[in-house]
Amino acid sequence: MSYQIRFTKVAREDLKRLYRFLAERDIQAAKHALQAINKAIELLATFPFTCRKANADSPFLRELIITFGTSGYVALFEIEENNNVTILAVRHQREDDYL
Repeated sequence: MSYQIRFTKVAREDLKRLYRFLAERDIQAAKHALQAINKAIELLATFPFTCRKANADSPFLRELIITFGTSGYVALFEIEENNNVTILAVRHQREDDYL
């Protein structure tokens, strides 16, 4: 089964925020980070249920761990009945929680 990947406005803003933060320090690292995030998210089109549950009460709300450097990123997403995977938020692993 193949899933369509969609992003909420919040998730798109998260990606912009994360890119800007890293680009201020190292533009190449920012580009590589964005590539790593996009490549990892592409896997959700085929294997969304392999990611860990974000909430024990909902098997459809999950987190994708994205390795990058010594830490990485976490994408919160929801698997929907109509074969959509919606990215709800993206954060750096060192951030407290989804903003």
